[in-house]
Amino acid sequence: MFESLSLPRPDAILSRIASFEDDPRANKMNLGVGIYMDAQGKTIIPETVKLAEQRLLDLEDSKSYIGLAGNPAYNKAMREIVFGETVPEGRIHGMQAPGGSGSLSVLAKLMERACPNAKVWLSTPTWSNHAALLSTGGLEIGKYPYFDATTCAINFEAMTAKLRTLGPGDVVVLHGCCHNPTGANLTREQWDEVAGIAKATGFLPLFDIAYQGFGDGLEEDAYSVRKFAHTVDEMLVAVSSSKNFGIYRDRVGCAFAMGACAETTDVAYANMQSIARSMYSMPPDHGASVVSIIWQDDELRVQWLSELKVMSDHIASLRNQLATSFVKQSGDNKFDFIGMHRGMFSLLGLTIEQVEKLREDYGIYMTSDSRINVTGVQGENIDRLAGAVLAVSV
Repeated sequence: MFESLSLPRPDAILSRIASFEDDPRANKMNLGVGIYMDAQGKTIIPETVKLAEQRLLDLEDSKSYIGLAGNPAYNKAMREIVFGETVPEGRIHGMQAPGGSGSLSVLAKLMERACPNAKVWLSTPTWSNHAALLSTGGLEIGKYPYFDATTCAINFEAMTAKLRTLGPGDVVVLHGCCHNPTGANLTREQWDEVAGIAKATGFLPLFDIAYQGFGDGLEEDAYSVRKFAHTVDEMLVAVSSSKNFGIYRDRVGCAFAMGACAETTDVAYANMQSIARSMYSMPPDHGASVVSIIWQDDELRVQWLSELKVMSDHIASLRNQLATSFVKQSGDNKFDFIGMHRGMFSLLGLTIEQVEKLREDYGIYMTSDSRINVTGVQGENIDRLAGAVLAVSV
């Protein structure tokens, strides 16, 4: 049977990691992997996570299944973190899934059941795995304008012009905050306009919010989702807890469906659980329990929010330092967008050839579209990175 298989195309990011590991140069930089790193280049475990894990170890008295929807306390915590008090309780249901990717997969299957001919629209560019996760079951993938690589800014006019042509049967994937891979976010006024377009045209919004708290703050980063929840009748939301709780390998996420009324939402929720049963049955609970312990404990919650702010401040500081270094070395403001954008990622607007030259000549690794993880840059490497980018882009 296996002789009929062909090798799949290697994952570009994972391939870069392997090449980086094999590179003997001491001053090499890995800016491709999408994980938060501190000033020492380490992916830390937040202290609140360690405290919650110890509490879980001390108090947990069973490893029995919890249910298809996962940990109820975790689902409640995610609803409060993402939605606040924006939606009546009966109109929204959430279920735990294996990470943000698992949440997207469940929602893709839900869309397939609800509307097999739906077309899923992704921003240009978007996270490299969106198309693979959301095309399951044969859903057609389309693209809408978002980022202008020449100006390194959002082309909002082109974006909204395209969205106004869509309607029922179209699903628009929106990054709730900290757009991956560009780091370029809509303003509140722009989110308001897009929400109005969704209401007027009837397209279904699907939010992917994986970096809440890494931009302008936990509450501020939820503005887009909450605005849409106030505005439209139906929406889907995929949440990841990997980044803001630092629990990447525990694979914890939440899939939400919001309907026009409690009855339709209940049906959607039942279908989501049926889909989960056929995909992975029960989600893992360790990370979900850790998150719920932190969120339910006032002291731990305050401490976690403080740790989250340290992470977001670190990201903002690196962005500003890098933008300043570009100005000092080049004498112009071409790269000022790095300081203006939010989240871990920035898209530098380099060609594939320039990215390869950075790897070959300087040992600086990034994805082929020139996306960098800002937290991969330690302070002592900022000037070197800016100088190398300027050298290959002249």
